Amino acid sequence: MEQTLIIFKPDSLNRGLVGEILHRFERKGLKLVAMKMIYLDDDILGSHYFHLKDKAFFPVLKRFMSSAPSLVAVLEGVNAVEVVRFLVGSTKGYEADAGTIRGDYSISSQCNVVHASDSKVNANIEIYRFFKEDEIFSYDKIDLDFIYSEDEIEK
Repeated sequence: MEQTLIIFKPDSLNRGLVGEILHRFERKGLKLVAMKMIYLDDDILGSHYFHLKDKAFFPVLKRFMSSAPSLVAVLEGVNAVEVVRFLVGSTKGYEADAGTIRGDYSISSQCNVVHASDSKVNANIEIYRFFKEDEIFSYDKIDLDFIYSEDEIEK
């Protein structure tokens, strides 16, 4: 099974959307294997958004992301990265399709309620940026046989 990272950004927490958004991931069949609330400091934001450090909007992004706590979570499932990216929708809320998380809950490119890993490689890097190995849980989900066919389940 593949894992991916989700960050419930300060706007989703402040707007009371975390439970509703998490519910959408769970309804799809993704398994929650780790979650915690943290304040994102300069070091972790600099590392996580390294590719944006030279952009003019980076200081504003850092200020927003450290304005309130965020929740970080690891979701697991077949093709989890791709599935989550599809559910989340386009980065810019005003471009995201209705029915996607960003399309339904945001209209901004910054206040877009969640971050989702964009590749398997980045998902692995991001997961271990926020979680220690012993903070990620492995367990049997009782409805697995009703979410995937036998040939889709990697044992």
